[in-house]
Amino acid sequence: MNALLICSGGFDSVTLAYRLAATSSLGALLTFDYGQRHKKEITAAALCAERLQLPHLILDISHIGRQLSGSALTDDIAVPHGHYTEQNMQLTVVPNRNAIMLTIAFGVAASRGLDAVALAVHGGDHFIYPDCRPEFIEQFAKMQRQALDGVANVALFAPYVEADKTEIARDAARFAVPIADTWSCYEGGELHCGRCGTCLERIAAMHLAGIEDPTPYQEAGTVMKGQL
Repeated sequence: MNALLICSGGFDSVTLAYRLAATSSLGALLTFDYGQRHKKEITAAALCAERLQLPHLILDISHIGRQLSGSALTDDIAVPHGHYTEQNMQLTVVPNRNAIMLTIAFGVAASRGLDAVALAVHGGDHFIYPDCRPEFIEQFAKMQRQALDGVANVALFAPYVEADKTEIARDAARFAVPIADTWSCYEGGELHCGRCGTCLERIAAMHLAGIEDPTPYQEAGTVMKGQL
C-alpha cells in the first residue's frame, strides 16, 4: 500500500502516520484548513510530515468551511467542557466534513498514483459523527470505486474504525509517536485546555493504555500533566 493519509495533526492521525511509515506504506500527508479555530493542529501535521520526511499537502477549503456553520469548531460558539455527551458533542459536528475531505483526497490520490486513502476515524466517534461510522466508510469506499472506475484503483483504509482510542494510544507507544507534538484540543489555545471532550478523551485513552501522557494541559490557570 502507498497511501495518502488525511492528517489533521491530531493524536489519532499522527499515530496512523507513524504506523504506516513503519511499513513504508505512506506516500504523503494531506491536511485541510477548513476554518477550524484550533489551527495549531495544522502546524502539528506539518511537523509530522517533516519528521517522517514525506510530502505534505495543505489545502485551504476555509471558504467551504464558512458555509458549514453552527459548529463550535468553526463558529464563535463556546467549546463545551466535560466528557462527551450526545448533547455537547453535537456542538462539535461540522456537517459532512469527512465526506468532503475524503472526496478531495480520493481525487488527489488518483492524480498522484497512490493506491489508498487512509483515515484515522475510530469507534469512539460513532454515536454522534455519522461520517465516522463503519457503514459510512463501507459505502464511501463503494461510491469511490464507481467514481474512479477505469481511472484509478484507490482503496479506503480506516484501521481504527471499529477500535477505541485506547488502541490508538497503544499504537502511539508501539510506534514511538511524539505524543506531546500532536494537537487534539478544540480550544486552540497555547496549551491543551484539559477540559474539553477531546482533551479528556485523549487523557483517558493514555491512562487506560497504561502509557505516560507527556502533554502539558492548562487547567484552571495552572499547567498540569495528563491525569484522570
